[in-house]
Amino acid sequence: MKALLRSNAVKISLILFFMTSTYSSYAQEELIFQNSVLSSGTAGANNAVYKFPLVNDTTDALVKIVGRSSNLVTLYKLDISNEGFNKAFQPQVSYNNGSTNTAANWWMEFEISFVKKNTNTPASISKIYASSLDIDGDNNSLRENLSFYGAKNYTVENNTGLQVSSVTGTINNPQQSGKNFNGVLTEYPGIDTTKTNVMVTNLYEDVNVITIRIGGSTTGSANDTRRKASIWFKAFPYTNPVTTLPVTLSSFIATLNSNSVNIKWTTASEMNVSHFVLERSIDGTNFSEAGLVFAKGNSNTEINYELSNNISSLATDIIYYRLRIVDIDGKLQYSVVRIVRVSKTGSQAFNLTVYPNPVASDLRITIPESWQNKPVVYNIYTINGTLVASKSTNNSSQTEVLNMNKLTTGLYLIKVICNGQTVSQKIVKQ
Repeated sequence: MKALLRSNAVKISLILFFMTSTYSSYAQEELIFQNSVLSSGTAGANNAVYKFPLVNDTTDALVKIVGRSSNLVTLYKLDISNEGFNKAFQPQVSYNNGSTNTAANWWMEFEISFVKKNTNTPASISKIYASSLDIDGDNNSLRENLSFYGAKNYTVENNTGLQVSSVTGTINNPQQSGKNFNGVLTEYPGIDTTKTNVMVTNLYEDVNVITIRIGGSTTGSANDTRRKASIWFKAFPYTNPVTTLPVTLSSFIATLNSNSVNIKWTTASEMNVSHFVLERSIDGTNFSEAGLVFAKGNSNTEINYELSNNISSLATDIIYYRLRIVDIDGKLQYSVVRIVRVSKTGSQAFNLTVYPNPVASDLRITIPESWQNKPVVYNIYTINGTLVASKSTNNSSQTEVLNMNKLTTGLYLIKVICNGQTVSQKIVKQ
């Protein structure tokens, strides 16, 4: 996406489409965010509230800055009106005054709430489609990312370039779950609604507040950390969409136990889920059914599931597992893929198995057996000791996957930490 004004800023675009409110008798096809005024607090500071009057005939919108990842994150402009879409809410968030020389991850958290016009009375919206467009990068080390909290489900293109992961906890609600959408490194010009591979739509129902985090991440230096978000209240069509179900999968792990693999998963919330199908593959492409578990019912609290899969008859070194989640209408959703490495000689040494090495994209890390199901931290450093990537899990699978696409060619050191113990190994990025 091209730079903003005279800065090197690159746009993130979020698009929100609100269909109806519970006190309105007509379908709202577009909401208009214009003429904002500071309602309370200090401009650009935490807890500042801005009012957008009459986003439709009966509704005002209040936008609150809830917080930020650090003091290096600032609001450059609340609503840019001289480019992009004038009817959209277009904030511009900056990190470290627009540039950084090190790896970083940052965000600013906003609450968008809706009230009846000229009042503070909440206005519940029956259906909200929150779509984000042009989640891209700077053609170097920076990726835009954003998180939506509390959505019923989300839709991405089947050839999406976005990396999707589960997140938990907003500043005001540590238990609220959401999804993070990490963008591509490629920079796309303008705001192009045909670029559905870098777009996501989140569906909300019967809410009057939406919480989002707008930010980015770098694996090294970047000169354009001032990012623009264009929040446009209008729907756009997808081609070949993949729609997720109203279920939040908070964990999914696979661990080796002699001649079987223990599969455990936890849902943070479920709505109209029928059953879970465990699928297994020996080549990572062709999956077959390996077990079935029926859902325990609608819930907004954690539910734990477990299956054991016998692998004694499999002649393979690597096994791939995923969950197929099926709702009562027959719609499907797939989990991430977990990998289990089967050692021919058993778990003898206290070391890491890291492969492939050299690596071009996905690096697979098999940890010691005693570390499985425990909190594990994976850190990647340059040969000079600079931390360039990190991942942590509360219940580690036997084999975790780290994406290396963001790293430049060279020699790195990976350090894996569990309960104060550290194992390290050198790797080569092609």
